[in-house]
Amino acid sequence: MLKLLGAILIISATTLTGFYLAFRLTERSKQLRELQMCLQLLETEIYYGSTPLTIAFKRLGQQEEGVIPALFERCAYYLEHLDGATTYVCWQRALADVENRLALKNVEKEWLYHFGKVVGGSDWEDQHKHLRLMLAQFGKAEKEAEAEQHKHEKMYKTLGVLSGVLIVILML
Repeated sequence: MLKLLGAILIISATTLTGFYLAFRLTERSKQLRELQMCLQLLETEIYYGSTPLTIAFKRLGQQEEGVIPALFERCAYYLEHLDGATTYVCWQRALADVENRLALKNVEKEWLYHFGKVVGGSDWEDQHKHLRLMLAQFGKAEKEAEAEQHKHEKMYKTLGVLSGVLIVILML
């Protein structure tokens, strides 16, 4: 009876691990799409609408639910409540708040940190160029993420189940 319970626990644990890894792949693609959408909306707000950064970030945060809109909403909150803090400091704090929920690769997180250095710290033209660059980088990353998702998602799920079965067989 205990062996059966142990076998079920092992298979369950490895299966959940496989499904979690597959979920992270899906979540990464989703977050990269959300980032591009938010950056495009930000570009419209700042460049074409001359909207102040705090208001633009707040609007982005209210668009949808998710980690990326929450990032912009947190930054807007810090911009309003941290007297004298630069946009970069507020952006870093907002990123730190949501970082554990980001499914992005480290290089993509570095791009986000770099974005915080640029946004709000230069003129409209410079910000526009950087927004365009970020959109291109995240667009390319999204295509790579989708390819990785299609390639590995099913494999992670299958390996999770099969590795649990293998462990159970080896233990018997």
